[in-house]
Amino acid sequence: MAIAIINDLLTNVDWSEISDASLDTLFMLGFSVFFSTIIGIPIGLVLFLTSRGRLLQNGPIYNVLSFIINVLRSIPFIILLIVMIPVTTMLLGTSLGAKGTIPPLVVGAFPFFARLVENALKEIDNGIFHMAESCGATTWQIIWHILLPEILPSVIASITVTAIALVSYTAMAGAVGGGGLGDLAIRYGYQRFQTDVMLITVVLMVVLVQVIQMFGDLLVRWLRKK
Repeated sequence: MAIAIINDLLTNVDWSEISDASLDTLFMLGFSVFFSTIIGIPIGLVLFLTSRGRLLQNGPIYNVLSFIINVLRSIPFIILLIVMIPVTTMLLGTSLGAKGTIPPLVVGAFPFFARLVENALKEIDNGIFHMAESCGATTWQIIWHILLPEILPSVIASITVTAIALVSYTAMAGAVGGGGLGDLAIRYGYQRFQTDVMLITVVLMVVLVQVIQMFGDLLVRWLRKK
């Protein structure tokens, strides 16, 4: 009886399409988080190390890199999607579908993530650096054995925040044919006024955000106990 009532309420929902759209969203999210992390951590390290009073202090490098990061962060993601269509097409052969949204997702997310990494590094006690230098540690040893292990819980927390932001970005990508749940919500929920489809996509995205946050919090707590 309950199943029949639910089916009556969700008459427009095609569960195979919902399943495909969910997989597309997870595909976009997984690759964009991976590449944003791979790019963002080195940039965050460079921003920190070249800032005033740090190991590799270099004003010109810091100022140029900081300016680029600020410019990228200031561009609304929906505009970035459109601006990057030629670049995405050149790189991947298409700007449509889940595959075509990954470059703009990465460009939209890694500046944000790099700043989070830089801020996490700024929280480290300066005494640790002085002690490491007095022991004869090289810059690479300080980075690998002190900085990265010290900020690992913060990095995981930053990845969690970035992943949640990317969930909303993947939804916006649907406005330009990006695929995933956002595309489904726009094509059916908005353009065809199918409220039930819109409701299902929103519920699934809320669940996805909750799972990401819960998993990230658990991992951060585990790392901080070690």
